[in-house]
Formats: sequence, C-alpha cells, structure tokens
Amino acid sequence: MRVKGSTPTRNRRKKVLKLAKGYFGSKHLLYRTAHEQVMRSLRYAYIGRRQTKREMRKLWIARINAATRQYDLSYSQFMHGLKLAEINVNRKMLSEIAIHDEKGFEALVDAAKKALVK
Repeated sequence: MRVKGSTPTRNRRKKVLKLAKGYFGSKHLLYRTAHEQVMRSLRYAYIGRRQTKREMRKLWIARINAATRQYDLSYSQFMHGLKLAEINVNRKMLSEIAIHDEKGFEALVDAAKKALVK
C-alpha cells in the first residue's frame, strides 16, 4: 500500500498559504507561487532586521555628530575623548542624552575635551 501523505501535506500547505495571506494575485491562492513568495519574504525579513540595526547606528552617529559640532568638536574627536576619559556610554544613549539633556551632554563634551588636552 502506498503512502499518500494527506494530513501532514495539507497542514504544511495550509501553513504556507496562511503566511501568504494578503499577497497579490495568485501568490496567496496557489501553493507553489505562495511558497516561492513566502520563502523570499522570509529572506527579506531576515535581511531587514539586520539593516534596521545598521540604519539606527548611522542615525545615532549623525545625531551625536550634529550635537558635538555645536561645541566645536567632531564626532570622532568626541568619541576618542570619551574613550580617553574612560566614559563608556553607547551611541544610542549618547544620542538620547544629546536630544533630551543638553546640560548632561555638555558635561560629557567638556570631559572629552579635557581628556583630549592631556
């Protein structure tokens, strides 16, 4: 007697078609095209999660650079000064401080400048 994988096959196909819900044209109706599109979509989602991290880091650096330029300091000099002053604050927090706490950021800039002079 041959095996006709009915239940597992049907469940697997239903799962793919459920993931393809809302896709254009036959991509949400036909299994083969739906499966191709779902595989591509999952790949794009994986890549996109990494691109988001890259883009956020670029945004934080741009914000820090804009804030440090007001104090006649470049981004790279500021980060080097913080490293010399042994102040370990990540870029996300530095950009938040630059936006919401100007006095606190000015204190960090002063600390970086003093460390650069030494």
